[in-house]
Amino acid sequence: MPSSVASHSHRSTTKASHKPFKSRKATKGALKEIQKGKVQDLSHRKSPHQQLMSKFDRRNQARQKQQVKHKEHLRENSVFVGRDGAPRIVAVIPLCEDTNAAAAVRTMSNSLDVDAEIPDQGSIRINIDRFKQKIQYLVAKRELVACLDAAKTADFVIFLLSPDQEVDELGELIIRSVESQGLSTMLTAVQGLETIEPAKRRSGVLTSLKSYITHFHPDQEKVHNLDSRQECANMMRSLCTTTPKGVNWRDERSWMLVDDVQFPDTEDDHTVITGVIRGKGLKADRLVQVGDWGAFQVEKIVAAPLESKKKRSDEMATDESEIVLDVPTADQDDMNELAPEEIMMEDDMDTAMSVATTEKRGVLLDDHHYFSDDETHLPAVPKRLPKGTSKHQAAWFLGDEFSDSGSDWEEVDDIGDVSMRAPALPQDGTEGFAPREPTEAAPSEYPQSEMFLDPNPDDEAEAAQLEAFRRRKGDEAEDDREFPDEIELHPQVLARERLARYRGLKSLRSSNWEEDEDRAHEPEDWRRLLQVPYYKAARSQVTRETLVGGAPRGTRVQVHLRAVPASIKTTYNPSHPLNLFSLLRHEHKRTVVNFNFTLSSDYTAPIKSKEEMIMQCGPRRFIIKPLFSEGGNTSNDVHKFDRFLHPGRSAIATFIAPLTWGAVPAIFFKQNGEDSKTPLTLLGTGTSLPPSSSRVIAKRIILTGHPYKIHKKLVTIRYMFFNREDVEWFKALQLWTKRGRSGYIKESLGTHGYFKATFDGKINPQDSVGVSLYKRMWPRNSQPWASNLSSIFEDILMA
Repeated sequence: MPSSVASHSHRSTTKASHKPFKSRKATKGALKEIQKGKVQDLSHRKSPHQQLMSKFDRRNQARQKQQVKHKEHLRENSVFVGRDGAPRIVAVIPLCEDTNAAAAVRTMSNSLDVDAEIPDQGSIRINIDRFKQKIQYLVAKRELVACLDAAKTADFVIFLLSPDQEVDELGELIIRSVESQGLSTMLTAVQGLETIEPAKRRSGVLTSLKSYITHFHPDQEKVHNLDSRQECANMMRSLCTTTPKGVNWRDERSWMLVDDVQFPDTEDDHTVITGVIRGKGLKADRLVQVGDWGAFQVEKIVAAPLESKKKRSDEMATDESEIVLDVPTADQDDMNELAPEEIMMEDDMDTAMSVATTEKRGVLLDDHHYFSDDETHLPAVPKRLPKGTSKHQAAWFLGDEFSDSGSDWEEVDDIGDVSMRAPALPQDGTEGFAPREPTEAAPSEYPQSEMFLDPNPDDEAEAAQLEAFRRRKGDEAEDDREFPDEIELHPQVLARERLARYRGLKSLRSSNWEEDEDRAHEPEDWRRLLQVPYYKAARSQVTRETLVGGAPRGTRVQVHLRAVPASIKTTYNPSHPLNLFSLLRHEHKRTVVNFNFTLSSDYTAPIKSKEEMIMQCGPRRFIIKPLFSEGGNTSNDVHKFDRFLHPGRSAIATFIAPLTWGAVPAIFFKQNGEDSKTPLTLLGTGTSLPPSSSRVIAKRIILTGHPYKIHKKLVTIRYMFFNREDVEWFKALQLWTKRGRSGYIKESLGTHGYFKATFDGKINPQDSVGVSLYKRMWPRNSQPWASNLSSIFEDILMA
């Protein structure tokens, strides 16, 4: 028995090892590589993910990544290192009424045994000897504009919550707006948690506050308790050792938080602004934007070290002259917003004269005017010819009036003059409607014996029928949602005069837009606006300019500004945060700017185009009246104008304003009345897009008519026009129905706007017939927000 057991054996594994496939280099790709003359072994070529590195290679790669990350960390923190390093800017923003930013700063400083006199509002700089760092607190009031300006230049933002009160409407507006403009490293703290009794409820309050703040910022891991000295010390450690994330659009420019402003005693002197340069190097050739004051030229940039360093430098220096870091050169940007006025080119004059002298005989369809008296826009009537008839024989064929209806006949198009026919309609349909089918000859289908009785213009029954047909008016925004772009003409209004600027398009997305027709209606300074034909290349060149030259970052300087208005001194408030941003090249010039506008989910009402609103984009604020249009890219760069922006939708907002390079976030506000709790309402957010003055915003209107009589595919239509001349003027346009049929006007009937129309299929009596017309919309100019401040903000800006 034992011998039989020992002789038995089992497989060491259940996995079967199959023989490998011996054929190599047999795939199509491998054979092509061999034919190209490749001699390397293709079987061992692997992607980086397929390669299995050795242990030594993995360690080496990890060490290299660590070194790169360490160098990047040192470079980012170098601005804060040293006795003369820049301070870490911390904005403390209260979100509830019972929170106090000054008390919170005082509590955090006392946790490290640092005694300082904290103002109720404004800026205070404190040295933290334990961590060898300097912190500059921005104590903000619970006011939207002040909080936005404080967070705009902050490395850290601390939101203060209350354990008793919920965040109200103003608090949510502040936190959403600060987040939308660009937020660096954020911390959250609660003030007054020790007042909650019993003590076991405090953990539940912290959990509730953390759940609330993670709704806006999911990366928040903790809500710090300011009543705990240990948690305050831990938060101070984080402020002094953590590398701030920064804001992308801000770090691409040079910026500073203004510490001091010296206004000139005489008109010949310059306004001096003191601060520490952050971001890129500050150049004297570029314009600077100072808060809401506007843009100014730089006279010179002078070093302004702290007192301790200044004393040592005075002892070592041979003279007490100021240290000039940068002065403007011949390449300095000017203050011109528009291109210089020039005489119009001769070809433009010829074009304008030709357009002015051209006598229009009908509506413009794409790039042609239609029609003269000896032309017709109807397709040629097909002939019935014997099968096999050549074109030469067909030209001599008299007709088929004597022929029978045998099967050896076929219908062919008339081979007459092609110029007598209408332009071919698009085969892919018009604006989402069904494609056209071959249209049959309507004259042979309509009974020749039927008479059209022209209604009496003074007939009260006719006017009553029109009033009953149009009795569907409601709210303007609701009508735009239910009946988009539809208008109704008054019977006494001539359509050819009322719609003189409108034209027809075979296809909104592919038809070429004839710009010569718009020359007479373009804005006065349209030709003087900045044009950027190659946006990506121009932006790359402008961005590279910021990498070299100028006063280095981390340096405390005094910037001398030219031509600052004397009225600024009366509106300057030292307790309100003031910042300085260097504008990139050409960012002061006006152009047609586009913003991707997304309506806020909290704003439930539709917004009308050209409605006045306040926009903040980067360091600047404007009052704008934008045009809304559809987004996307089209071959002809024509985009449909939207009269309303309805909730849950997004659009492109277009207006004339100074250029902004890059994708910079923007916030849109609506100014409320004096009785409102919040002075501004957040309408939506957006991002700047490349500017373009060639982007056509086409306003579409739809004239609708009612089928009066239907005979197969031939229909008599009324209520679209009200006189014969208007029918003849617009007869080149394509008709369509809401159920997908398309057709054209055949002829006018009577003198009161009735006409025959032929469609590509039988239409329903309940269907509505429409025709689309387009007109170019011109964007409007923006204004600086500072020049139109409301009395609501006077207590903020007045000293």
